[in-house]
Amino acid sequence: METVNDSVNHPSHYTQGGIECIDAMESAYGTEAVIMFCMCNAFKYQWRFNKKNGREDILKCQWYQNKMIELQNKLKSKQEVD
Repeated sequence: METVNDSVNHPSHYTQGGIECIDAMESAYGTEAVIMFCMCNAFKYQWRFNKKNGREDILKCQWYQNKMIELQNKLKSKQEVD
């Protein structure tokens, strides 16, 4: 079966050795830093959507916003355990 490149949710150029770049970033820099990265990227895609990639940029913005929520929930869960 051929793998289809999903340019919004899982772009193939952001995965190496089965590890997605954003997961490596979280491991290297911490969850809080990646939350801020996601916030900035969401802003960027929303800012440029009508001048560059239209709908695809809005979908990428949403992806980064959803990732922020996922990571914030992860932090909250970790804080509740500690």
